Amino acid sequence: MSEIVNQATETELTPVGAVDGTAEATAEKTETGTETGTEASDPSAMTLSVFGQLLEPEGIVPAQDFAESGRLICEQTPSIELRAKIRFILNEEIQFDVGAGDDVRRLMRHWRAELSPQIENTDEDLFVSGFADDEALADLASEAPIIRLVNHLFARALDLDASDIHFEPNENYLDIRCRVDGIMTRIERLPIKIHTAVASRLKLMAKLDIGEKRLPQDGRIDYKVGSKQLDMRVSTLPGVHGESVVLRILDRSDTAVSLKQLGMPEKILEQYQGIINQPHGMVLITGPTGSGKTTTLYATLEKINREAQKIITVEDPVEYQLDGITQIQANASIGLSFAQGLRSIVRQDPDVLMIGEIRDHETAEIAIESALTGHLVFSTLHTNDAAGAVTRLQDMGVQGYLISSSLLAIQAQRLVRRVCTDCSEVRPLSTDEAAALEIDIDSIAEIRRGSGCERCGQTGYRGRVGLYELLIMSDAIRHHIATGADANIIRDEAIREGMKTLRQDALEKLADGMTTPEEVVRVTRAI
Repeated sequence: MSEIVNQATETELTPVGAVDGTAEATAEKTETGTETGTEASDPSAMTLSVFGQLLEPEGIVPAQDFAESGRLICEQTPSIELRAKIRFILNEEIQFDVGAGDDVRRLMRHWRAELSPQIENTDEDLFVSGFADDEALADLASEAPIIRLVNHLFARALDLDASDIHFEPNENYLDIRCRVDGIMTRIERLPIKIHTAVASRLKLMAKLDIGEKRLPQDGRIDYKVGSKQLDMRVSTLPGVHGESVVLRILDRSDTAVSLKQLGMPEKILEQYQGIINQPHGMVLITGPTGSGKTTTLYATLEKINREAQKIITVEDPVEYQLDGITQIQANASIGLSFAQGLRSIVRQDPDVLMIGEIRDHETAEIAIESALTGHLVFSTLHTNDAAGAVTRLQDMGVQGYLISSSLLAIQAQRLVRRVCTDCSEVRPLSTDEAAALEIDIDSIAEIRRGSGCERCGQTGYRGRVGLYELLIMSDAIRHHIATGADANIIRDEAIREGMKTLRQDALEKLADGMTTPEEVVRVTRAI
């Protein structure tokens, strides 16, 4: 295993400026290409092993101009012993400066990306796909260089606030990509020979069968980074070039978000808050996967959660744990489906029910019956717009009169990337952009666009904001639903009554400088 990863991840921490006969004879290349041994001490000789094992755990980080200045930045001055140890390993001329916490964290992200590990690609016999037994795979996955490599990749993904990490084997490479603000971004490309070791390490952490490569597997990893407790959902899938492994990152502290922070327009927020305080009925949140439906539901439950009410949820999976709320994990393999869970829930005397997703006729029927018998029910559907949810329920076999009697409102939503506030620039809307948006160029005079900076990873975007479309039940809309009208008629009636569409909300956020024309077109062109 010592030949897997170069000195950035495998060498012992030895003094960069050490001079003796042995050191001279065995001078080794560092990641920056300089040699240790008889060379004069070089403060630019920073390696991932020094950074990851010595500096980062102590909250110390090299300055961005470390190669020239030899400065290390920290929030508090290190002890005399630690300073002496670092100077012995790096350079006697190292200087320690106290910096702000935000600067230290920014530099941590910078150096984690700068000191990305390089894999030696010389020994073709290493890391072939076959191993004698599971024990050999476990030993491989437990090697220190592989552990450090996987932990480093996790740290890179978390620096980017990624929601997913994808380990994708190709013919010659192992690509590591992250989904950042809904867009896939490659953070590493490693030689394919490392794939078996990395996949085995991930499966070992998720307590999966590391010897099973022919069938898909699912698991989870509890991972702690500083004060953050992360829950990673792991999925493996056998492919032509090896197993594809995808990790869904769930930060349990991310649920502390209010409805207002989600980006709902004032009018929609006011209407929505009125609806969720109704004593009974059903509220549906619709949109594709990754449109923020779960976040909206959790923010809703946090808003209405109080001691006077009992709230029970049935989810698959339970993404975040909420205080004061009973949450049930659906598990189809043991017969605990959404429908079975709902039957048991209604015997628990709840006031509010939350169903992770309505997937079939049985679940829809029980949810509607619960709404009609005095419960407030929240759930999600996968549809393109709010009116499409009615058609979806009808396709499941639910009668129109039941839908019209139980529904309070349907909210459709999407997520668009938000312009980075640190590098945004104001400029006029171009003719081509207006044509792509199918609007009059005079309707939006100026827009904001990010030029790219270190905070946003040179993308010009940081974070996302929601687009919302709230369809509130009226007597006219209930009549259309009960008589079997299609989604277009229901949608037109809702617009006549004042409903703002997803596209209208997107154009308003474009005019407010929150997003860009490309994002509006990307997210709303199919609506």
